[in-house]
Amino acid sequence: MAGHQTYEEQKALVFRGLMILGVITVVEVLVALLAKGHLVHGIRFTEGFGHYLYMLLMVGFSLYKAYFIVFYFMHMAYEVRGLVMSVLLPTLLLVWAIIAFFQEGDSWGKRRELIRKKNEEVVKPAPSKPQGMYRLPGAKYYSTTKG
Repeated sequence: MAGHQTYEEQKALVFRGLMILGVITVVEVLVALLAKGHLVHGIRFTEGFGHYLYMLLMVGFSLYKAYFIVFYFMHMAYEVRGLVMSVLLPTLLLVWAIIAFFQEGDSWGKRRELIRKKNEEVVKPAPSKPQGMYRLPGAKYYSTTKG
């Protein structure tokens, strides 16, 4: 752990952290309102480069806030590296699992119409093979029919 801080120093650090998180949240809201066309009519980032920039900014702000909360409010910044890695690496696996589940769900969603058509399809029975004797070359068989 890092050196000890007084109560006043810790309180100032918490308020500074809250201010940083508050400012980032306000910026996120303003970017979202701008991108959806609520602040400036006629400007909407629904496709193309503007949409990707908007999404990148939102993900970036969210990741920074998560980093800030974990490292300063949960005191990971003051811990040894091994403990920090033992907490953060499983989190990356969780993020990977979420991405995998979304991709799997998207695949199922795209195939839903095909599956519905296959379920509603009426299958005609295939013509049956003639009854009687079947022969393989060089084998002796006896007929199962009388006559």
